[in-house]
Amino acid sequence: MFKGLRPIIYAGREVWPLIEGGKGVAVSNHASTGAWAAAGGIGTVSAVNADSYDPEGKIIPQVYRALTRRDRHEELVQYAIEGAVQQVKRAWEIAGGKGAININVLWEMAGAQRVLHGVLERTRGLVAGVTCGAGMPYKLSEIAASYGVNYLPIVSSGRAFNALWKRAYSKAAEWLAAVVYEDPWLAGGHNGLSNAEDPRQPQDPYPRVKALRETMRAGGVSEDVPIIMAGGVWHLRDWNDWIDNPELGAIAFQFGTRPLLTQESPISPEWKARLMELDDGDILLHRFSPTGFYSSAVRNPFLRNLEARSERQIAFSLEAAGDHQFKLDVGVKGKSFWVTLGDLHRAREWDGLGYTVALKTPDNTLVFVTPEEMKIIRKDQADCMGCLSQCGFSSWADTEGNSTGRLADPRSFCIQKTLQDIAHGGPIDQNLMFAGHAAYKFKQDPFYSNGFVPTVKQLVDRILTGD
Repeated sequence: MFKGLRPIIYAGREVWPLIEGGKGVAVSNHASTGAWAAAGGIGTVSAVNADSYDPEGKIIPQVYRALTRRDRHEELVQYAIEGAVQQVKRAWEIAGGKGAININVLWEMAGAQRVLHGVLERTRGLVAGVTCGAGMPYKLSEIAASYGVNYLPIVSSGRAFNALWKRAYSKAAEWLAAVVYEDPWLAGGHNGLSNAEDPRQPQDPYPRVKALRETMRAGGVSEDVPIIMAGGVWHLRDWNDWIDNPELGAIAFQFGTRPLLTQESPISPEWKARLMELDDGDILLHRFSPTGFYSSAVRNPFLRNLEARSERQIAFSLEAAGDHQFKLDVGVKGKSFWVTLGDLHRAREWDGLGYTVALKTPDNTLVFVTPEEMKIIRKDQADCMGCLSQCGFSSWADTEGNSTGRLADPRSFCIQKTLQDIAHGGPIDQNLMFAGHAAYKFKQDPFYSNGFVPTVKQLVDRILTGD
C-alpha cells in the first residue's frame, strides 16, 4: 500500500479516501459505483438522468411524448428520480455493506432540488452523501441535512466556498463531510473556471487548495473535514507531498477519468478503445456547452465541427453604420444585414463551400451552416425537454416563463441528446465525449499495456500502490 494513505471514517464506517467521480447521464452507474464501494472506496452514482430498467433488466429508453417543453420537463424529472433510485439500490447490493455510496447532481440541471428530494426520500439509509457542483448550490446543505445525509460541495476556489459557507452551509456544519476542490483546468466535464481566470494559463492547484483550507479554517470548519482533490489525479505518488501536509489538512482524492476504463464501466467498447489512443493535448477546454460553463472533452470531430462553426461567424448591423456599409447578399434571403467588406467576402466564400444558411446568435453575429446542419439545429431546439436550469442552445429556463429571454444560440448543441447517445452506444466521433486532461495517460501507463482493461477492484488495488 502507498505510504501515508490511511483509511478515513466516513458515514460511520472506515473507507479509503478514494472517491469515484460522478459522471452524468448514465456513465457513473450502479455497476461501477457498487464495485468501487465494494473495493473499500466511496462510489458515486450519477443522479443526472440515470438509466432505469424494465422487469427484464433492459434499459428503458428515455422517450419524451409530451407536446410542450414544460410537460417534457416533467417527464425528464420523473425519469431522473426513478433512474437514480434504481441505480442507488443496485449499487448498494453490489457494494455488500462495504465502502460507501454517494450520489452526484449538477446544481444547474433543471429540477435539481426536486430530483434530490425525490431520490433521497426513496433511498433512506442507502446514500451516504451528495456531491454537487456546476453552480452555487446554496440549498444543498439544507436538503441533505433534512434527510440526515452528508453533503460534499464541489468548488474551484476558496472564494466560492466562502460564499456558500457564509450564506448557508454554516447552519448545517455537522453534515459537511468534505469539500471537493475540482481543478478547473484539469477536470473533465463542466468546471468552475471564472471570468477572471485564463483558460490557457493553468494554475498550480497547491496554492489554491491551501487557500481553500485557510478559508475553511477561518470559517471554523473542523480540521477533520477533508478536501478532496479532483481533476488531474492519476498516480497517488504524484501527490505524496499533499498527504499528511499540515498546510492542507486532511486530503482525499477523486478519480473521474480512470474509472471510465474498467470492466464495470458501462461506456461502449469503442469509447474505451479511444481512451487508450489519446495523446497529450487531445482534451479541449471549451465553452460550447449550453450551460455557459467551460467544460473539457475529447477534441473529436463533434467538437471540431463546433469550433469550425464558430469560426464561420461575422458581426452584423441592422443598418449601415461605421465599417458595416455592405449589404449581405448570401445566407439571409429577404433580410437586410450590413457587414464589413472583409466579412462580405468571407460570407460569400463560405456560401460557395455549401454553408448557405446564416443563423443569428444572441451576440449580434451570424454563423454560417449547411442546410442539413440548420435542420438538425432547429429540430434539436424544438425537441428541448428542459434538462438545464438555463440553456443557451434552446433558450429554455427553469422559471415561470420558461425562457432565458435571449435568442437561442446555434453555436451550441443539445447536451442531453449527445450525452444520452454516446452513453448508449452512439458513435463516439459524432457526440460529446467528456474526459479529464490526464486521459492521455491511459496510453502511457504500463498498467493498461496490451489493451488491458482492469476490473474496478484491480484499479483500486493499483491506485493504492501509488500507481
